[in-house]
Amino acid sequence: MKEKWLAWAVELQSIAQAGIFYSKDKFDIERFERIRAIAAEMISCKTDIPADKVRDLFCGETGYQTPKIDTRAAIFADGKILLVQEKDGRWALPGGWCDVNVSVKENTIKEVKEEAGLDVTAERIIAVQDRSKHNLPVYAYGVCKIFVLCGAVGGQFEENIETTGFSYFSEEELPALATEKNNEEQIKMCFDAYKSPNWEVLFD
Repeated sequence: MKEKWLAWAVELQSIAQAGIFYSKDKFDIERFERIRAIAAEMISCKTDIPADKVRDLFCGETGYQTPKIDTRAAIFADGKILLVQEKDGRWALPGGWCDVNVSVKENTIKEVKEEAGLDVTAERIIAVQDRSKHNLPVYAYGVCKIFVLCGAVGGQFEENIETTGFSYFSEEELPALATEKNNEEQIKMCFDAYKSPNWEVLFD
């Protein structure tokens, strides 16, 4: 799914980031900083995203580059899946970036509480996916998406800075999805896991 030019830009950025972090020679660091700048310029040129925004997203990290972790919670009631409504009107599984001080399980529970107001238990992993193989648009950094089957045990929705509401949907009546976060294929995967007592974790 990832275009060749983007794969090259991401690899250049990764090499430059590690070089900047580990190099001791100031001239080597200067060269790696230029490579990183070129990679950011490639992204900006091909996507029409302003260069300063690309640098913020693309060049703000230090050390060896690794994928970010995004957790998504699949919660069911009466055979329907819970989705939260984004500010733009589209719908997604509750979830988000995994914070540095919490585990995948803790982050899944936290994100559901923040976005849907529900208290849940994280019961089992549905899938671990490389985002670049499943979702558009492409990102300039790697993302590991972890889908978690959860059970609701309490709580109620309160409007917040991220979502405006939530509802349960059947597999046949899915709303307009925030496909950069979860697409129809991924939602249907969650339904399959919910229905299967012997589900085996999928991973790329």
